[in-house]
Amino acid sequence: MTKNRILICTFLALSAGFFGAYTSGQITIMLHTQKCQNQPWGFKEMCNAWMTPGAIWQGSTTGLWTGTILGAFVGGLVTREARN
Repeated sequence: MTKNRILICTFLALSAGFFGAYTSGQITIMLHTQKCQNQPWGFKEMCNAWMTPGAIWQGSTTGLWTGTILGAFVGGLVTREARN
């Protein structure tokens, strides 16, 4: 298992990063669009259209960094050699 340590850590870090980016982006969209709920229909749609790109960017960037760092940490723990 330790032969492919770099490959395993890289795969875990990237997959955790992409999962974190998607999940965090969705959560941030939900939180940001709650500000638009008390608007009439037309203004509500414009507010959602205005809030969504910034929310996606903010959430995805945060989730990507956090997921990548945590995935690399877990990958390092999984592939480390046992100490005697």
